[in-house]
Amino acid sequence: MTTDVLQELEALGTEQNRKVYRRHGVGENLYGVSYANLGKLKKRLKTDHALALELWASGNHDARVLALMIADPGQADSDTLDAWVQDLDNYVIVDAFSSFIGSSPLARQKAEQWIESDDEWTGDAGWSLIGQLALKDSSLPDAYFEPYLARIERELPASKNRVRHAMNNAVIAIGVRNDVLEAEAVAAAKRIGKVVVDHGKTDCKTPDAIAYIAKTRARRAERKKA
Repeated sequence: MTTDVLQELEALGTEQNRKVYRRHGVGENLYGVSYANLGKLKKRLKTDHALALELWASGNHDARVLALMIADPGQADSDTLDAWVQDLDNYVIVDAFSSFIGSSPLARQKAEQWIESDDEWTGDAGWSLIGQLALKDSSLPDAYFEPYLARIERELPASKNRVRHAMNNAVIAIGVRNDVLEAEAVAAAKRIGKVVVDHGKTDCKTPDAIAYIAKTRARRAERKKA
């Protein structure tokens, strides 16, 4: 089964997509499969945690993205996630990885663990998860997130490139959570000032936290009126 899926991924890859992914920091072990095709495979394969483990073990970028699409967050044990986080080597896979764990019962534990790491990609994953918690976990009180705003304000300027990006995104996620945290996040963002992130050979931009929070909150308010 795993071999068949890998062969299908290879057949779906294109050189154009490989060029795009390389610009975003993905290494050479990739096929260049579009997200549209990955989505079709996800729909067909459904949740298959055993297959996901094997696809991840292949080391191929596209296979790992697909693995995160079909893995079961409820079956994601701590040892597996700690092993997987060591494999992270570009922000494309970090984003997919963090989104997957954001739906896992281990999201909070891993966020708190990985933000302490000196490794850029592990730290990126940890702070991305803080953002995921702000967006997804309604059970957490405001008091959980307030110390993270203070810590980001204190540590962001000296943090590594992609950690700065994840921290900035966490400020945004916390800021869109509710009115109280919006005010606190905006105040923190003002004190932090412009966040500079090197996005390499891409057209990606670092979002302005204050503007992004305001835009998102306004859009949500409009949806509630509709």
